[in-house]
Amino acid sequence: MAVKLELVVISGRSGSGKSVALHSLEDLGYYCIDNLPVIFLRDLIDFAKKNHPRLAVSIDIRNMPENLDELSKLYDDIKKDPSVKSTVIFIDAEDQVLVKRYSETRRLHPLSKASLSLDEAVEKEAHVLTRISSVADMRIDTTNMSVHELTNQVITCIKGKPEKQLVIIFESFGFKDGVAKDADFVFDSRFLPNPYWKKDLRDYTGLDTPVKKFFDDYPEVLTYIKQIDALIMHWLPTIEKSNRSYLTVAIGCTGGFHRSVYIAQALADRFALRGLNTTVRHRSLIKHKTVPKSSTVK
Repeated sequence: MAVKLELVVISGRSGSGKSVALHSLEDLGYYCIDNLPVIFLRDLIDFAKKNHPRLAVSIDIRNMPENLDELSKLYDDIKKDPSVKSTVIFIDAEDQVLVKRYSETRRLHPLSKASLSLDEAVEKEAHVLTRISSVADMRIDTTNMSVHELTNQVITCIKGKPEKQLVIIFESFGFKDGVAKDADFVFDSRFLPNPYWKKDLRDYTGLDTPVKKFFDDYPEVLTYIKQIDALIMHWLPTIEKSNRSYLTVAIGCTGGFHRSVYIAQALADRFALRGLNTTVRHRSLIKHKTVPKSSTVK
């Protein structure tokens, strides 16, 4: 049986962390090319099939074709090629964070050469890259990530990706920190009972036993978990048929410490018990460096 070419395409807005992601793939043994013009990708794939079984390329605003339909056709052709196992990772961050990163490094944004202000360039870049963002298998929001966290996430995504199994990511977040941008499904849990209003529970998280016992007294919480579970399980076969590599399900509450954490973890545990490739990420706990008192963040 012929060995498939493992192709990873890294794309995203300037300053989001594409170079860091590419370097992490290089450490995994991928042959990496930064800033590749899209028109050369097809020829590079043909070359790599014979010479480099693992190939990673970075494509950004500097090398997009004028006609974006060409990009869509190329992506479709790659997906249909049985000799290529491809993953498209789109990396992004909030506008103000990208502006701040550029301001701190004093680098010139690629679109600033067109007499655009930095704010305008960041906004226009998002619009131009919409096409490739929409077909990405995995989206990573680096707004609150360190370089090491981004590296670890990329490595985990690639090394943990099985041949024909969807990776399901459950993540909790706080709406006060902004809606999770990399989510495929977003569920709001702010209408559920909130342990924050009990002073003896305020300093715990949704991973701690006292908070779990609190939710045991409210059957509507379990009902909500079961409903989300049933919805995802119902559509999972259809999602898998679309050749997606990753599915991100985000659960939000006000602060991102109690309800969303509890529900995201409960869902991840349910899917893991079914033998599905599942991971969990608690955004607000990571951002605010909050650790559970009676358990360990997974």
